[in-house]
Amino acid sequence: MIGRRRWLGLAMATAAAAPSVARAQAPLVVFAAASLKNALDEIAADWSKQAGRPMPRISYAASSTLAKQLEQGAPADLFVSADLDWMDYAQGKGLIRPDSRVNLLGNRIVLVVPKDSSLTSVPITADGLARALAGGKLATGNVDSVPVGKYGKAALEKLGAWGAVKDNIAQAESVRAALLLVSRGEAPLGLVYATDAAADPGVRIVASFPPDSHPPIVYPAALTRDSTSTDGRAFLDFLRGPAARAIFEKQGFTVMARAPGAGTIAA
Repeated sequence: MIGRRRWLGLAMATAAAAPSVARAQAPLVVFAAASLKNALDEIAADWSKQAGRPMPRISYAASSTLAKQLEQGAPADLFVSADLDWMDYAQGKGLIRPDSRVNLLGNRIVLVVPKDSSLTSVPITADGLARALAGGKLATGNVDSVPVGKYGKAALEKLGAWGAVKDNIAQAESVRAALLLVSRGEAPLGLVYATDAAADPGVRIVASFPPDSHPPIVYPAALTRDSTSTDGRAFLDFLRGPAARAIFEKQGFTVMARAPGAGTIAA
């Protein structure tokens, strides 16, 4: 039988240890570009199972929104942006650990229509887009802040079609919001990532943009400055490993970086 003094000592030791255990088991918090949702949800589940760790808590939004949230003090352990500009912004504000930064993925931008649209192809020209829109809206991300919108505007300008559509842009808060407008039939045409188009059976691709019509689409990832998680580095390495690579490629991404020891890293 345990004496009262010994029992009190054990109880106090257990109580003191409880916060440390809770901290050790706290889920990893990831801020990720909205276009990563399908792939990253699957990858996170695989990592959690293999590592025996809690499922990461992933917040998806436009890269601009996530970078601003980090700046305002929102807690996160890992940031994955859909373009270099917003990762550069976070780095310039001292919000990430530069030595952890890696260029993780590439992507493509495409034009999509609702699945029941009569359109089978759309020339990316002023006349071609005007005919396809027929007075409707071209849905994409905000062209000043959301990466897909910025890429899209650059491409349309390069191809001489921006002037014909600039007054008919439905600027959404994220690429997934823009995709939803097309999938629901609320916009006859959308400019989204190829991976988003592949993830939504409610849309069809009718045109692909030439890669040289816009800046390279790069998804950088980095640990945040204030992260205290012991899982951050392990999960980032997992994102660069073979299991994650297979999932990313299945979703249509181009994988640019590999985990340490798995070949050359594109940093």
